[in-house]
Amino acid sequence: MSSLFRRKSADVAAPDPAAEVTAAPRPKGYTPSKKELGQATPKRQSTARRVNAEAPANRREAMKQMRERQREERAEATAGMRNGDERYLLARDRGPERALVRNLIDARRTVGTWFFGGALIVLIGSTIQIREIQLASNLLWALLAVAVIVDSVLIARKVKAVVKERFPKTGQRLGSLQLYGVMRGLTFRRMRVPKPQVELGAKI
Repeated sequence: MSSLFRRKSADVAAPDPAAEVTAAPRPKGYTPSKKELGQATPKRQSTARRVNAEAPANRREAMKQMRERQREERAEATAGMRNGDERYLLARDRGPERALVRNLIDARRTVGTWFFGGALIVLIGSTIQIREIQLASNLLWALLAVAVIVDSVLIARKVKAVVKERFPKTGQRLGSLQLYGVMRGLTFRRMRVPKPQVELGAKI
């Protein structure tokens, strides 16, 4: 009698607490967490990478790794700045208004891009002791100066009109945006930072 009772008790499987927890009903709209799905969050993944990274053996190795990280960060920041990534831009280049001004300038040819080349020619010509060449150099200098002034005025007017049209409630000072556009117009196209995002002649 006692042996029969023991066999029946042994045959009955003990309830699995884990199964009960797993089988517990979920509320409507329940979404399983990444932990339950076996997926780590990006923050935990990055932490795991840092933990799994090879620890420096000594002070010199630690300094070497730090310099390497700094070099990579600087390279990333420089590339982001050149490409116009808002996260890496200087304060003077941030904001949709300044991005618009950059596109306005980069879409047109400006006299300022030729100014420094012309100034170099004037400088060379002024050193030549021939009166006609010196007069021509002075005349070219005057023409360049007038052309840059006129072009700068046109740029300032264009910037003011377009910014007021696109951003009527902007908190940016129009004078600052106009100066920003003029200074960019005086810079060679290939030397502009951030680099131009539009082609010459593009409609803005």
